[in-house]
Amino acid sequence: MTRCQVRTAVSHTAEVGVLGGGFVELIVQPADGMKPLLETVTAAQKSIDIVIFRFDLMPMEKALEAAASRGVVIRALIARESSQGDKRLRQLEMRMLEKGIIVARTGDAFVRYHGKMMIVDRQELHVYGFNYTSLDLKSRSFGIVTKDRKAVMEALRVFEADTLRQDYEPQDEEGSFVVSPENAREELATFIKRAKKQLLIYDPKVTDLQMIRLINQRIKAGVDVRVLGKVGKRGSGMRVQKLPGIRMHVRAMIRDGEAAFVGSQSLRALELDARREVGLIVKELKTVKRLLEVFEEDWSKTDLAAKEAKEVKKEIKEQKKLSAHSEVAEVAAR
Repeated sequence: MTRCQVRTAVSHTAEVGVLGGGFVELIVQPADGMKPLLETVTAAQKSIDIVIFRFDLMPMEKALEAAASRGVVIRALIARESSQGDKRLRQLEMRMLEKGIIVARTGDAFVRYHGKMMIVDRQELHVYGFNYTSLDLKSRSFGIVTKDRKAVMEALRVFEADTLRQDYEPQDEEGSFVVSPENAREELATFIKRAKKQLLIYDPKVTDLQMIRLINQRIKAGVDVRVLGKVGKRGSGMRVQKLPGIRMHVRAMIRDGEAAFVGSQSLRALELDARREVGLIVKELKTVKRLLEVFEEDWSKTDLAAKEAKEVKKEIKEQKKLSAHSEVAEVAAR
């Protein structure tokens, strides 16, 4: 089962933690595909606020148009440009305007507007590691859906600020809603520092010096750190592997089987300090467990995992031999 839906009683205890109350859903790509996105748009009753960096999903576009035609107020905040240029985005803007969708364009305050999120009926927040593209839906990626009120309100505040090209100041003291450049460096550094036993990372390339230093400190403290992706030269001692057999388009971390981060920001200075990126930290245990399971499944396919498994088998075999020799020696001594 790849989609994990959890409805928990509202709680404010430390055990439940960030995004612990209400509803949390995990989307796993490529298994879930476009279905959860289309279901979300179809179920919307009053409003959809969507942030777009890349977009080529025609069924999604049609679903948004159908929602607008039945009276759902749709606001699309579209990036000024993506790494593919701006032609397709401008064409998308025109098509959406023709269908009654309210369109705004990001400003130039940041190097890039790279966040991927959608807010439905001002009650449900979606934060994705993937864009609205067929390529990303075929890639390893994740999405988090929550009805946590604080996270939803923070997302709305970011959306409004970026739409109006105004400054945004975080008000979520718990730090569940991670926003670059405002609080991402602090929140993700804290997330890493708190790892006691294990820190599993999906990241295209970890290069930020502070983050590499913090990760290395965790390794020295005996924490099991593994990275699927790439790491800069100063992280050369880390256990790092390329995700085999599938493209990766996500930034995520799983800590101690108790907390997880999913978002659009890599552990790179540019994405932490100069771009608009968004992410969520969750502590809902079923969601974290599923993310952990997916990581372990992915890691098990790597060359390093195969090598380490072979070494473990060899050690077990040698231990059995030593044990057998010891038993023979004991018998002989009698």
